[in-house]
Amino acid sequence: MAYTALYRKFRPLKFEDMVGQEHITKTIRNQIIAGRVGHAYLLNGGRGTGKTTSAKILARAVNCLNPQDGEPCNECEICKAALSGSLTDIVEMDAASNNSVDDIRAIRDEVNFLPTLAKYRVYIIDEVHMLSTGAFNALLKTLEEPPSHVKFILATTEPQKLPATILSRCQRFDFKKISNNDISKRLQYVCDESKIEITKEALSIISILAEGAMRDALSILERCLQEGSQKIDEDLVKDLVGIPKLTFISQIVEAIIESNIEKTITTVEAVMQEGKDLTNLLWELIKYTKDILVWKTTEKLKIYNQEELKQIASISEKVSKERLLQMIYVLSELENDMKWSSQKAVLFEVAMIKLCQPVIQTMQNENMASSGGIEELKTRITQLERKMAQGNFQASSNTEKAKTNTVAKVEKKEPIDFSKLNIKQLEFWPKIISTLREERKMILATNLMSTIATLVNDMTVGIVFQNGLTPFIKATMERPENIQELERLVSIECGKPMRVKLLDNQDEILKQKAKEAEEQNPIKDLGIPVNEIEE
Repeated sequence: MAYTALYRKFRPLKFEDMVGQEHITKTIRNQIIAGRVGHAYLLNGGRGTGKTTSAKILARAVNCLNPQDGEPCNECEICKAALSGSLTDIVEMDAASNNSVDDIRAIRDEVNFLPTLAKYRVYIIDEVHMLSTGAFNALLKTLEEPPSHVKFILATTEPQKLPATILSRCQRFDFKKISNNDISKRLQYVCDESKIEITKEALSIISILAEGAMRDALSILERCLQEGSQKIDEDLVKDLVGIPKLTFISQIVEAIIESNIEKTITTVEAVMQEGKDLTNLLWELIKYTKDILVWKTTEKLKIYNQEELKQIASISEKVSKERLLQMIYVLSELENDMKWSSQKAVLFEVAMIKLCQPVIQTMQNENMASSGGIEELKTRITQLERKMAQGNFQASSNTEKAKTNTVAKVEKKEPIDFSKLNIKQLEFWPKIISTLREERKMILATNLMSTIATLVNDMTVGIVFQNGLTPFIKATMERPENIQELERLVSIECGKPMRVKLLDNQDEILKQKAKEAEEQNPIKDLGIPVNEIEE
């Protein structure tokens, strides 16, 4: 008997077996029970989240002879034929390799024929965003008004590439990334059924590496089985995927913070001698530095044991938040540079040395200083030296002027009280920050942790930095690639092209909103009791 991959062997056969997509499976089951199944569905989500599986279950459920609570029975003639792949009324098409106009025209001609055996002819088009413009145009009319015996199920990982005319004709379901906890539970079930011995730490590592994709998690588990070990543990998983041990990661980060170049390079060389991949090492460094920053901010981390948390707490006491942000920024820049270089090891070691230099540690403070203040200070020093050389120096006058300038410098603007300002926050903003974190764009995600997003106008979304927008963060956020990424994610959520504007807590737009909020309640500060009467 031919070997079957784990992700195919344990593919869910019912909606209730699916992991982490209850918000979708419940809705579809209710539609099937009520007999209100739509003619076209669009299933959107990342890889390995259950799109194709849901499409296959839905195709069987609408044709099942004995449906049970919105689920296919998987026992009747139709279900068995669909599971074996012999039912011609359920057509699966890969748009990546069948994306021409002729392929869609063939479907358009076929839909006029009645199903041979089932109640509905169901077309499952995977990776539908790969269709050509002509193919989309050929599909439009059929998708809008198909015959009553035809259903379309489209699946894609990139819905923004679909024309609006296609999107508006489908019921859209967004599949979210599966949580690490749900992936661990499913992996434990697979291991129990397959009589595989595995530790909880190994399950946790695989779940994290899968990045929300169940199929990836099962593929990693299957690779571990090929090693022939009687028991799958944390070390085996890390060795297999090339992840350095946490001890090495901790030593490198701590050595960088302590400016210990020798220890940093020695540890990096020890990791390289074990044959670990530099890209994985760099990602682990970024992630570990980010976790130190999170611990320093919230003192909460889930994936570490008590001993590891003590080490993180110890390191966090030696470094400031600004220094951690700067480290993440430099490491992320290194990740981009290494993608296009044939000398990855050289770039990596040079970056480690630069991070250890004391001048790098003070870069944050230099960026935080305003250029105007520096120029003003230089001008004042030059004038002072000139007057002293000419003997035209009046201590009292200059002292008074210095006091005035000092007062002007020390005087701080009162930040806006956000509790009094009725800002309508956009609900999708936390989702965007989470997406950036999952896509390993730690610089953006970290800088946006304490921000909120609001609609400035019909074409602009404002990102409000409640703790103030420092020059260093402003320079980082305004980099073209960062602005483009934010505008892309915001445009997807808003369903139209949008611009992004960075707003300080002193921004005039927010001040105007605060003033308008105050003017809307003119009797608030008069001290007169007012009874509100509802009509």
